[in-house]
Amino acid sequence: MKKILVIRNDKIGDFMLAWPAFAMLKASMPEAKIVALVPPYTAPLAELCPYIDEILLDCVDKQDKNALKQRLQAVKFQQFFAVITFVSDWENAKLAWQSGIHYRLAPATKLFQFLYNHRLTQRRSRSEKAEFEYNLDLARQFLRDQHLEIVEPSRPFLPLDGAIRTQQKSKLCALLGVDPDKKWLFVHSSTGGSATNLSLMQYAQLINAIQAQFDCEVILTAGKNESERARALAEKVVKNAVVYDENEGLIDFTYSLACADLFIAGSTGPLHISGALNVPTIGFYPSRLSAIPRRWQPLNDPDKHLAFMPPKGKATEKNLTLIDIDEALGEILPFMAKQWA
Repeated sequence: MKKILVIRNDKIGDFMLAWPAFAMLKASMPEAKIVALVPPYTAPLAELCPYIDEILLDCVDKQDKNALKQRLQAVKFQQFFAVITFVSDWENAKLAWQSGIHYRLAPATKLFQFLYNHRLTQRRSRSEKAEFEYNLDLARQFLRDQHLEIVEPSRPFLPLDGAIRTQQKSKLCALLGVDPDKKWLFVHSSTGGSATNLSLMQYAQLINAIQAQFDCEVILTAGKNESERARALAEKVVKNAVVYDENEGLIDFTYSLACADLFIAGSTGPLHISGALNVPTIGFYPSRLSAIPRRWQPLNDPDKHLAFMPPKGKATEKNLTLIDIDEALGEILPFMAKQWA
């Protein structure tokens, strides 16, 4: 059995956007063993991924020489046929080279690209494609090099059994006191520091306008150290909004996101988990070229995603508070009506 190491050892959103590439590899090489090198905090999602057969945990502290040595030994022990590095930094490049893996593929964008013997020029900094498309291009290049037929993947990239969703919805009804017969709008007002965001007043304006038109439950999600912001937002909502800030881990939280009828957030991990579940999403992005909606669009069907960003310009590109919510609502309300029809 051929073993392939895939590396996407950065943040949750980045990891989720590699799932189409993982799906392509698994569909095109069903007999191969796909092993993912991931950090501990994305490992639960990797466990949930149907296209990954095994996980190797990355070391958290890249200054820890013993941990780096153990990681290299673990990779060597597996005797991989190939490694595909979807995010290439110096440590990943050095690991691929030192491991002695025969086939080493990565984007040809860094000075240390010479450590890979197969490279694909991508120019990701131009943001001409979606991140998941860049990842798919790497998978296609690998499969072409192996002279294999390429099997294109299909949505949803994170399929869940209906029974899991039903059970989770009952659990949330008991936990939060929400009505199972209404539409559920999830709003994640924090970003975990990975991106800029709307102000609480903007989120409140948005939610209040939505609730004026739709009789829906509003569930404000919050991760670690984000509860205070979610509760402050709940106080600004005219009608009822509940805070969901306690869960049993990342898999449990993912199951909860699957219960959403629509998910609203900045460009952050939960938005991309929701996209992989093919939940309708509304995202707010910076207009900086490296962060624009085209580059970081989620994985749901194109007609299930709506994106907004502030005016372009050095002084405005990161300032999401410049997004006109009244103007955005002109697109959001019809979009929601279509999704919830």
